[in-house]
Amino acid sequence: MSSPTGPASGLPVRMPRPRQPGRHRRPEPVAAPEGAPALVLAVPGAPSTTTRGLAEEVVSIARSELPGLDARIGYVDGEEDATVTSFPEFPSLRSVLVHAAAQRAARAERARAAAAEAGESAPAAPPEGPVAVVVPLLAGPDSTLMDRIRQTVADSGVAAELTDVLGPHPLLAEALHVRLSEAGLARADRARLFTVATAADGIVLATVGGEEAVQAAGITGMLLAARLAVPVMAAALDQEGAIAATAEQLRGSGSAQLALAPYLIGPELDAGLLDAAAKDAGCSVAEPLGPYPAIGKLALSKYTTALGIAPQQPSGAPVH
Repeated sequence: MSSPTGPASGLPVRMPRPRQPGRHRRPEPVAAPEGAPALVLAVPGAPSTTTRGLAEEVVSIARSELPGLDARIGYVDGEEDATVTSFPEFPSLRSVLVHAAAQRAARAERARAAAAEAGESAPAAPPEGPVAVVVPLLAGPDSTLMDRIRQTVADSGVAAELTDVLGPHPLLAEALHVRLSEAGLARADRARLFTVATAADGIVLATVGGEEAVQAAGITGMLLAARLAVPVMAAALDQEGAIAATAEQLRGSGSAQLALAPYLIGPELDAGLLDAAAKDAGCSVAEPLGPYPAIGKLALSKYTTALGIAPQQPSGAPVH
């Protein structure tokens, strides 16, 4: 038995650990605010089970970073569901937004009914703020795709915010580095004192979306060049001959062993386009970024920035 002044006869007692003061104090875990808008990941390209698996991994990462997050997937070229009573296998972005709005209205109605039953006053107006924050699953700008997403959001009639694309960002340079190293085209860690026999001495950074996309990819390319200490040049896959011309430019400046690094997540990439470009340019090719953890973290960062809430930010300052 314990006395008023402490434990009895040597029995151990678990005492609460004092909280660390100052900058070494561990941050309190952040959860999504109750009733926060949904994060809707806008997935481009032809829907498929592979695309769905990738998107599900991305939203899973976002949920793990912000507990309680309502994260959903809408396909730019998905199936419509006019009744919003059941979802098809690949629901369209418009359907997902309409469904989120209907669920929010139903929750508000249930709250009003519960308040009335309890004899309490309840707000008559619907909740303020957006129903959803739409985050495009794109590493770089693509004006055609962004226009389609913007039009879909407007046509849905739902109050939703549309964020910018995920890049440029240092985490995307890290992801490119990892994909190159996985293909044996770069050292996994530039600090390690060994060489990779197949390491490229020049990188073509492939993107889609025209000149704007090439310029944005070039910013991430500079970060990648600093990591690898090799020249990196961006080029557009959807401009005929651009990849091969860029490869020749790198060879003309002394690079002999080139690699093609897709500055693309995957769903926005037409089948066969990457391999055909690599063959034309005589380059080895790495895999697209895919569901690399940074993609989910950056998608969440776009969402929280739009709402003004602040979970732990992805490491590496964003590049504007």
